Amino acid sequence: MTTMEEEAWQDLIGISADPPDGRDKCEQCKRPAVVCWCSALPQPPLAVASQIVILQHPAEEKRSLRTALMLQLGLEPGKCVVYKGKRFPNQKNYAELQQIFDSPQTLVLYPSKDSVPLEKIDRSAGPYTLVLIDGTWPQAKAIYASSPALHRLRQVKLISVGISDYIIRTQPTEGCLSTLETAAQCLAVLEAQPELRKMLVNPLHALCKYQLDNGAVEHQSKEFLMKTNQYPKPIGKRLSRLLNQTVCGAAEQEA
Repeated sequence: MTTMEEEAWQDLIGISADPPDGRDKCEQCKRPAVVCWCSALPQPPLAVASQIVILQHPAEEKRSLRTALMLQLGLEPGKCVVYKGKRFPNQKNYAELQQIFDSPQTLVLYPSKDSVPLEKIDRSAGPYTLVLIDGTWPQAKAIYASSPALHRLRQVKLISVGISDYIIRTQPTEGCLSTLETAAQCLAVLEAQPELRKMLVNPLHALCKYQLDNGAVEHQSKEFLMKTNQYPKPIGKRLSRLLNQTVCGAAEQEA
């Protein structure tokens, strides 16, 4: 091989396999600067007595509009921690999570038959650590089923959830919230500060506004589309069961 060929070969093997990303990115949220939502974060980050622990299914990392990071950046460091996996605790986080799970101050948000309304928890016995499972409903059920440690925690649920502000994403039912919205609502209850929800959800509003201003459209829930005969696909068994549970739950509350 000649010297010229050697130089050409070295230039060739020095080329990165990944195409360069020419867009400027925010160092904090890691999003392109043009769609950065950091200016909508609480300044300074909010100080709360409670702690949020998010058990995140690995598939959530692939979602470009995930909201757990908004929560982490909106609260003081250490007030929202994220652990990834399909079973908890696991080898990577056993020591940290086992200590959390062993604490009598730890609650898990999960709609089981034994769960009690978060609104009825004795706040004077706090502060509490609240565990949230981050993933689709089937993923959350699978994580819960494969994590016996979660079954021993006090289980709570939210009664008043309202409609999601995540209007650029289709939710299964009217009562489904994003991870950010769920945590914000829980903190508003645990801290007895209703204003916390709005302050923490502001980055989501900024994100949705940018998307809508640039061609995105508002999404109605699958439940709404089905009730109004606008859903374009056949209803699967899983979604049908979920909708039935929602309707039955609403009927029970009205009764």
